[in-house]
Amino acid sequence: MIPCDFVELAVAGVRALQPYQPGKPESELRREYGLSEIVKLASNENPLGPSPQALKAVRVYLEELHRYPDGNGFELKTAIAAYHKVSPATITLGNGSNDVLELVARTFLNPDHEAVFAEHAFAVYPLVTQAVGSRARVAAANRPDHSQPYGHDLAAMAELINPHTRVVFIANPNNPTGTWLGREELLTFLESVPDHVLVVIDEAYSEYVEEPDYPDTIAWLETFPNLIVTRTFSKAYGLAGLRVGYALSYPAVADLLNRVRQPFNVNSLALAAAAAALGDHEFVARSRALNRAGLHQLRTACDELGLSYLPSAGNFLCVHMGRPGREIFTALLAQGVIVRPVDNYGLPDYLRITVGTAAENEFMVDALRGVLHS
Repeated sequence: MIPCDFVELAVAGVRALQPYQPGKPESELRREYGLSEIVKLASNENPLGPSPQALKAVRVYLEELHRYPDGNGFELKTAIAAYHKVSPATITLGNGSNDVLELVARTFLNPDHEAVFAEHAFAVYPLVTQAVGSRARVAAANRPDHSQPYGHDLAAMAELINPHTRVVFIANPNNPTGTWLGREELLTFLESVPDHVLVVIDEAYSEYVEEPDYPDTIAWLETFPNLIVTRTFSKAYGLAGLRVGYALSYPAVADLLNRVRQPFNVNSLALAAAAAALGDHEFVARSRALNRAGLHQLRTACDELGLSYLPSAGNFLCVHMGRPGREIFTALLAQGVIVRPVDNYGLPDYLRITVGTAAENEFMVDALRGVLHS
C-alpha cells in the first residue's frame, strides 16, 4: 500500500514548520567523539544545578507518582501569588514558559491575525505563530552601532501594529542577543499599543538582570489589561529538566488561557519543586553572583582574544567570532565544548556561550584559544 502524502493532510501552518533545534546533548557528543571530559555551555542552564529546596521537595513526592498532579496547581499558584503580590486569578501555569507562549498563540491568533516580534528574537515566537496559521510581522532590529546592537527596536515594532495585529512578543532580556529594554522605553511602547493587542513580555532571564533601569513589569499589570508577563523556573532556579513556567495577566486574559491549557500540563514533581524553589532566595542570590562573576570572566577572556560581544543582561554572552560561528562551534565540539551557533537567528558569525562555573568557563576559553590559533 502506497502511503498518502501526509504533509498535505497537515494544517497549513504546520506544513512548512521547522522544529525548534535544542542544544546538542552531552551524551551525543560522547558517542561521536569518545570524549570523557565535556563542558556544555549551550542551553543557558544554571551551572549550580537545581535549587536544594526543590530537590528536597521532589523527594517527598516520589512516592506519589501513581497520582495525577493537581490540575489547577493550587500550591504553586499560591506561592507565585504571594511572591509577586498578585491574585491567583492572574496566573496561568505552563510546561515551561514555552508552553505559555503557545497558549497565547492558540488563544488569540488565527489565520486572519498577525503577530509582531523582532528580528533575532527567541525562535519560539515564529514557531507558535506559524503553527496556528497566523501571519508574522518581523521588525528590523537595532543597528550594530546601537547601544543595544541587534536588540529590539520598539519604534520599528510599533510601526507594524495594525488592526489585524493581536499579539506582540517581546523578550527582555532577549535570547540569543542578551540585550534588554529599559523602563521608560518599554512603558512608552505599552502606552502606545491599542487595547486589542496583547503584549507578551517574556522574562525568562529576569532573575539574572542587575541593570538599574530594568522594569518591574508585574507592577504594570493593573494599568495594562493587555499585558502578559511570562517567567520560567528553567534558568535561575535550575529546573530546566522539569519544565515549569507561568504567565501573569489580567484575570479575564488568564481565564481564557486556562481554558486552552491542558489540565495536567505541569507534573507533580515540577509543581512541588517550583513552589519550593520560589522561596529559595539564597540559591537565587548565589546563582546571580556566580553569573555576575562568570560574565566578567568571559568578557575579559574575549577582550584578551580580540573578540567582540553583545551587551548581555542574561546568563550568556553572544560573541562575534570574526568568521562563520558554526565553524568554531564544530571545532570546539572536538575539544569537548558545546556552545550554541546562532546562524538560525540571523547572526551567522556569532556563538552564544552560556555562563558556567569558573572551571567550566576556563575550560571553554582554553579550547577556544586553541581553535582560534590553530
